[in-house]
Amino acid sequence: MRACHLSMDKEDRYVFVSGFHDGKATVLRLRKDGGVGEIVDGVFHKGLGSVAERNFRPHVTCCRRTPDNKFVMIVDSGLDQVKIYRFSEKDEHLVQVDTIPCEMESAPRNLRFSSDGKFFYLMYEQKNVIDVFTYETGDRVPNVEKIQTISTMGEKHSSLAAACSLRFSPDEKHMFCSNAGDESVAMYSRDKKTGLLTLMCCLPISGEYPKDIAVFPDDKHIAAINHESNTITFFKIDYEKKLLIMSSNAIKCNEPNSCIIVKVDD
Repeated sequence: MRACHLSMDKEDRYVFVSGFHDGKATVLRLRKDGGVGEIVDGVFHKGLGSVAERNFRPHVTCCRRTPDNKFVMIVDSGLDQVKIYRFSEKDEHLVQVDTIPCEMESAPRNLRFSSDGKFFYLMYEQKNVIDVFTYETGDRVPNVEKIQTISTMGEKHSSLAAACSLRFSPDEKHMFCSNAGDESVAMYSRDKKTGLLTLMCCLPISGEYPKDIAVFPDDKHIAAINHESNTITFFKIDYEKKLLIMSSNAIKCNEPNSCIIVKVDD
């Protein structure tokens, strides 16, 4: 496995591994003590994408189990598709049941569900947009419908931009997206009832190639994980003025890729 992304289901029963270079999605069982157990199942994607340099063969970039625990959605940036597999604890096998086709050379990269399971958000690395979908469970296949497409960048942006990371705020009233190349972070307000996004701002992060955004538990600060400048930069969020204000000195970090901030009880 040449992994580029990990996720777990709500009950922490399985970990889902995305393989960029080999185009493979792998499911492993988690032990009760938190350790990783044996491989349960895996699938290699097959086929050809476009002739673009990064999109000519399968590249699995994100795997997530649906909130109803019936399906697994696997994002393939090489094939420009999201493949939907049925998966249950009973048989523990990935069985493909549907596909969400994406625009050629759009490179879908990351997908996130709202906690209520009614919406999911699909971010595209090359197209630099986020698609918003409604989600309803089904017996054989889920029912999904695209309801919005919104840019990850502001009016002035770099032609080399590549959307990298997608994060909810803790209360899910806002969403953040980092844009590598453009060296910026977009901040959106989110209507929890309709699922729709509204762009609030898109501002620089004082670093190079922000591969990830980490939102602090206080919902008032973010950290930009800047791979090329070897830094982590910190910002205070002003929701009323729609601003990100640098709030601390940068921390040196060797080629950072991803970050999770965990609230620790006193």
